Amino acid sequence: MKKGEFAYNKSYSNGYPWGAVKRLDGYEMGVLSTLYIVFEPTDIDSEFLVQYYETSNWHTEVAIRAAEGARNHGLLNISPSDFFDTDLLIPTITEEQTAIGSFFRTLDDTITLHKRKLDGLKELKSGYLQVMFPQSGETVPRVRFNGFEGEWQERKLEEVLIERSILQYPTNKTPLVSFTVENGVTPKSDRYNREFLVKDKKKKYKFTKLNDIVYNPANLKFGAIARNQYGDAVFSPIYITFDVKEIATPSFVELIVTSSSFIKKSLVYQEGTVYERMAVKPEDFLTLKICLPTLPEQTAIGSFFRSLEEQITIQAEKVEQLKQLKAAYLQKMFV
Repeated sequence: MKKGEFAYNKSYSNGYPWGAVKRLDGYEMGVLSTLYIVFEPTDIDSEFLVQYYETSNWHTEVAIRAAEGARNHGLLNISPSDFFDTDLLIPTITEEQTAIGSFFRTLDDTITLHKRKLDGLKELKSGYLQVMFPQSGETVPRVRFNGFEGEWQERKLEEVLIERSILQYPTNKTPLVSFTVENGVTPKSDRYNREFLVKDKKKKYKFTKLNDIVYNPANLKFGAIARNQYGDAVFSPIYITFDVKEIATPSFVELIVTSSSFIKKSLVYQEGTVYERMAVKPEDFLTLKICLPTLPEQTAIGSFFRSLEEQITIQAEKVEQLKQLKAAYLQKMFV
């Protein structure tokens, strides 16, 4: 396969129900499995074709000719001759093809630029996390804000956190919420509405407050730990929620307990016979040790990373807005 040629991957997956067609742009040449259909565009603008296959307009033509593979392995049973027999609706005027292709190429370049900026901010945060916290076996970070000195103090989490085990009914002031790996404590409607599943009106749920540290014992290995940024609420009693004591600031503690190194250390205490259900009990979680600086330094570090996280969020929103804009244009500019 040479640069500028296209390949059709006949495997279907989430978001690609009829496979995917992509152009080779990153290399001068390469090789693919013989299961792929490779072709070179003729008598059509290449950029236009790239964007055409970003739409779903070609799906019907493929669906008419394709069937799932006999072994139910997710591979569409479509021959090269059948694929090349599909009809495409394209502008007859070459200049219009070129204009459409150029327009979307500019939009793609803008999306790529913002993605790189987002990735750069994430890498910047990761780098700061490495140097602004003491490494294993150390009590002083490599980088500090001016005015702060001295060793950080090692503390068990039981000195920093206290479990909140209040059970109560959902109310308007304390609604029933979800806790997810992606979004932490979040309204149920943000994920899916399960209100109809709540059969028992007398069932009590666990209460959590703003700035609590929350984790899912069975999903800690997947990163299910976060600071409650939602506010007062109730959720499933399976979740563990901690109040942060006065010797620490919640945003600072969050930076430590959500780090991959801390989660890895906590998984030593996993118990259970089935991997998916292996859990870290709160009493074991609280025996883990962390290093704390003075409260003013905690506040400064927490504020710094909060500002950086806000920039990451803003940049991620820009990328998502541009993707949605492109999707809208793809719907309107292709037949």
